[in-house]
Amino acid sequence: MEIFSYIVTALAAYLLGSVPTGYLVAKAKGIDIRSVGSGNIGATNVFRILGKGAGIFVLLTDAAKGFFACWLIPSLVFQVVGLPPNSGTPDLYLRIFELHSVVAGVAAILGHNYTCWLRFKGGKGIATSAGVLLALAPWAFLIVLGIFIIVVFVSRFISLASIVAAFCLPFTVWFLKGSLVMTSVMAALGALAIYKHKANIGRLLNGTENRFGKKKADAIK
Repeated sequence: MEIFSYIVTALAAYLLGSVPTGYLVAKAKGIDIRSVGSGNIGATNVFRILGKGAGIFVLLTDAAKGFFACWLIPSLVFQVVGLPPNSGTPDLYLRIFELHSVVAGVAAILGHNYTCWLRFKGGKGIATSAGVLLALAPWAFLIVLGIFIIVVFVSRFISLASIVAAFCLPFTVWFLKGSLVMTSVMAALGALAIYKHKANIGRLLNGTENRFGKKKADAIK
């Protein structure tokens, strides 16, 4: 029963994460976001192409996918399929709930990055990862967010800030929580986020990466 609950949690979280928010928002305005700007369906490209309002909406919605995957889906799964065995005491229940939340968070990020609705091509998972981190380790989220903001302010590169934040993620979680499982998961998620930025890394090295605040008309070219 416990394995079944993990499977259901992962599938439900994947489907939630796979909702291609940026693609749908742009499609509603008659634009295929995959064919303009960087071609990514994430909030940064939406911000450049469609403006601040659409970009903020996509950012918050993608983050919400990760957050609610961690906190809502395990609770719903427990109600539908029943509590896992040996979860009678509060401590054991919280531990099992946390493990389900970790599974749900990873699945939601994979759903966003490899959405089944767009032939398994999606975003880079930064906003969704932020939502997952907020749910699982809120203090680590605040520190990593601070690092992200500082790097953006200094460099004006969203991609560089995302890469630096992803690199710092497991170290921050280890320092604050001391959990080997949580740190290992965050290290894997950070590595995935950096891998998804491989094209940005190439552009950063070549000096052709777009800076934050670039006008929409320039981004479309």
